[in-house]
Amino acid sequence: MTERRMERRGLGRGLAALMMDVGVDAETARSGPSDSSRRDLREVPIDMIAANAEQPRRHFDQALLEELADSIRAKGVLQPIVVRPVDEAEGRFQIVAGERRWRAAQIAGLHKVPAVVRTLTDSEVLELAIIENIQREDLNPVEEAAGYRSLIDRFGHSQEQIASALGKSRSHIANLLRLLNLPESVQEHLRAGRLTAGHARALITARDPELLAQKVIQRGLSVRETEALAREATRPVANKKDSRAEKDADTRVLEQDISATLGMSVVIDHQPGGEGQVTIKYRDLDQLDQLCRLLSGG
Repeated sequence: MTERRMERRGLGRGLAALMMDVGVDAETARSGPSDSSRRDLREVPIDMIAANAEQPRRHFDQALLEELADSIRAKGVLQPIVVRPVDEAEGRFQIVAGERRWRAAQIAGLHKVPAVVRTLTDSEVLELAIIENIQREDLNPVEEAAGYRSLIDRFGHSQEQIASALGKSRSHIANLLRLLNLPESVQEHLRAGRLTAGHARALITARDPELLAQKVIQRGLSVRETEALAREATRPVANKKDSRAEKDADTRVLEQDISATLGMSVVIDHQPGGEGQVTIKYRDLDQLDQLCRLLSGG
């Protein structure tokens, strides 16, 4: 049996239940620990707590830590950290969730911090560390997508389970995961904020997403303009020549105007006798819904 399969079977608990058990879900963050967590709440000496070496998050912004430390000096640690015992005889613990609060508490000069103690496996600790990172507000789309990919590949969770546990839509999870199919250079533009997730999604099916990404950045294109650029780039060259040869300038301009208005690819096939047809190509069900609302006047 592979290591991955052993981890999946050994976890044993659902994602939502695991999150609630250690109090890292969004509702707990607002209202404080549950009754179950409160029974295991204790004050633990800071010097008896160690960080988790497997914690996925490596960088902690010093300025933000100082801000949190100022808040802790004024109000204390409002949300307990979560720890697990590593040496019960000596009373030593390892952080499961809340390392940022623990670091800020040290800066604030505290000697003890409120902590919820849970007995968890190495696999569960890593899983919860990934979840805690996903819930950060300052994640870029690639980092968030990588967190979802880890939960799926390493722990065997489905997109539906992750969406339900984290309060996200399944389409949000799926769309972010698709970003990981982009070349590394395009993902780096996302990390740096030069492209948004909307820009990047438009480039996923393009023949040369790296070249198109550079054009988008250089020209400062909007998401809709990027989608139009990607559609143009994926249209067969022969078809482009044929269609341009058959259509007059007015028809081509009209196609472009309607395409820009709808944000979708529009082809007008106008016959000499005066009749013809208009073909609208939508990318997904969301665009189809948008088109239906526009056609119905909604």
